Amino acid sequence: MSAGARMSGTGARASGTGADASAPVSGSAPGPAPVLVDAEAGARPSVAGAAARRALLAHPALLLVGIVLASLNMRAALASVAPLAGEISAAFGLSAAASSLVTSVPVFFLGAGAAVAPWLGRRFGAERVLFAALLLLAAGILARVLPSVYGLYGGGVLVGTAIALLNVLMPGLIKRDFPDRAASMTSVYTGAMIAGATVAAAAAVPLEKALGGGWQASLGSWSLLAAVAALAWLPQVLIVRGRTGHAVRAVPAGGARPVSVRRSALAWQVTLFMGLQSLWTYVLIAWMPTIFVDHGMDRSTAGVVFAFNNLVQVAGAFVVPLLAGRMRSQRPLVVLVTTLVAAGYAGLMVAPVEGAWLWSALLGIGQGGAVGLALTLIVLRSGDAVTAAGLSGMAQTVGYLLAAAGPLAAGALHQATGSWTAPICVVLGVCAAALAVGLLAARDRTV
Repeated sequence: MSAGARMSGTGARASGTGADASAPVSGSAPGPAPVLVDAEAGARPSVAGAAARRALLAHPALLLVGIVLASLNMRAALASVAPLAGEISAAFGLSAAASSLVTSVPVFFLGAGAAVAPWLGRRFGAERVLFAALLLLAAGILARVLPSVYGLYGGGVLVGTAIALLNVLMPGLIKRDFPDRAASMTSVYTGAMIAGATVAAAAAVPLEKALGGGWQASLGSWSLLAAVAALAWLPQVLIVRGRTGHAVRAVPAGGARPVSVRRSALAWQVTLFMGLQSLWTYVLIAWMPTIFVDHGMDRSTAGVVFAFNNLVQVAGAFVVPLLAGRMRSQRPLVVLVTTLVAAGYAGLMVAPVEGAWLWSALLGIGQGGAVGLALTLIVLRSGDAVTAAGLSGMAQTVGYLLAAAGPLAAGALHQATGSWTAPICVVLGVCAAALAVGLLAARDRTV
C-alpha cells in the first residue's frame, strides 16, 4: 500500500477527512485561506486544471470504477509470483539468491519509481500518468513470461516502476477528488488493493492448471487485468486532455519555508519504520509459499495459506490506523504489530506446516497493522500538508529501497545454509529494530 501523499488518514492532524489538506487544525489560530495539495504532491491546480477536474467529477462512476480497477493491480502482479517461485526457478535454473531477485527487482523499482512519480504527476497530470502506468504494468507482466531470464528481470523493472507510480499518485488523487469522502474512498482503495493480492495468490496455481500453459500462462494472465484498468482510465485521460495545468507549486501557510525532512531525526525514524516493516512483508511475499512447500506442504495448499495471509491483512490495515488517529502516542500499537509479526515468523521457524494457518493469521494482522500504522505516522508526524508530501516521498523511496534487500538476503542465506532458520532469525532481528525505531517515531511530535 502506498505512502504517497497519504493525507486522508482518520484523525490525522495534518489532514482531516473531508477538509482541505492544509486546513488549520481544530482549535488552532485561524490562518490564511487553505490551499489544497494536489495529487501530484505539492502542486495546486490552475484555472484550467480546476475546470478539468470539474469535468471529471461530473462522471463519478467512471472515476470510481477506474480507482477500483487500478487498485486491484497494485499488488496482484507481485503476489502472483510467490506460489510459482519454484517452477520459475526450475525453468531458468536459478539459484535461491537469483530467484529472490524476481521479487527484489520490482521492490527496488518501487522505491526508484516513487522518486520520479511526483515530477511526472506535476508535468503530465495524475490521470495521464496513471493510465500510462497501467499500460506499463501490462507490458511488464508480459515481459516476465518471455523465454529469457532478461525478460524475467526486465519485466520486473517495468512492473515495479508501474506500481510505484500507482502507489504515489492514487492516494493523493482520492484526497483531491473526494475530499468529503476521503476516508471511505481510502478504505475502498486499500480494500481493492489487498483483494487483488489475495485473489492473485490464491489463483496462481489453479490458473496454471486451468490454462494449461504452465507458470507463464498463469503469470501472464494478470496483464489482462492491467489492460482492463487502463481502458477504464482512458475516459479520464480524454476528459482532461490539454486542460491539466498542474504547474503551480503549493507553499506552507503564511509563506514559511518548507521543512527539510532529510535533516529531521524524526523523519528518518518514520522512514526507517516504513522500510523495516516493508522488508519483512516482501520477504513473505517472496518466500512464504516456498517455506511451506520446502517443509512438505503441497503447492496448492501453500498458495491458499498465502492468500489467507493477504486477506487477513485487511483487518489490521483497517483497525490500526483508526486507533492510531485517536492516540497521542502510538507506542502501544508499535509494540502490538511488531510482536504479532515476530510471533508469526517464530512460528514459521518452529512448526511451519503444523501451525501454518495460525502463523499466517498472526503475520497478516501484524503486516496489515504495520503498514497502516506506518502510513498514518507519516501524516501524524507532519506539521502541514507540504511537509506530509515530502515525508511521504522520502519514506516511500528510502523505505522500498531498503525493503528490496529483504528477499535477496533471505534467498542468499537460505542457499548458503540450506535452511530457513537463519533467514527467519535475521527477520526477527529486523522486528527488533523496527520496534526500537518505531517507539521513537510514535512519540507525540511533528517534523
